[in-house]
Amino acid sequence: MIINECIGNIKDISVAGKTIDYLDLEWFETTKRIQRKKTRQGVDVAIKFLREGQRLREGDILHEDGEKAIVVNVLETEAIVITPTSMLEMGTVCYEIGNKHIPLFIQEDKVLLPFEMPMYRWLEASNFRPERQTVKLLNLLKSNVEPHGHGSIGSSLFTKILKMAAPKDE
Repeated sequence: MIINECIGNIKDISVAGKTIDYLDLEWFETTKRIQRKKTRQGVDVAIKFLREGQRLREGDILHEDGEKAIVVNVLETEAIVITPTSMLEMGTVCYEIGNKHIPLFIQEDKVLLPFEMPMYRWLEASNFRPERQTVKLLNLLKSNVEPHGHGSIGSSLFTKILKMAAPKDE
């Protein structure tokens, strides 16, 4: 079965009376445009989204007929969970994590990221009070930052701004 788009989500569309066949996905698979997986009941599903930027979400309906609906289930994973105590702490922790180019999730009043021991230790040493939990990573914070490097090849935006602001006689 080839899936080119999502029909909707079970939050908005009723699938009452139908058998639900879940397509289990890891959090990092929800952003893939092209993939081949099997549902829990063994249905072979080929996802081929035509547009860039389409993301699968928990509860998305990929196929529906009179008897059955194929629905996305995002699997739980080990994660670092931080509960900021202020907006300043929220901004600071999001900046620090984002600066390391690690996927960031915001769920309720918490900041979550996939578990990595070095990052966990760094957050602990920086007094952010991280917790290790098994959770579903659902609300990926979409960044609009262009890829960039930290080396000396090419000019960074910061370098370009400095050149524009520098006196002309230098």
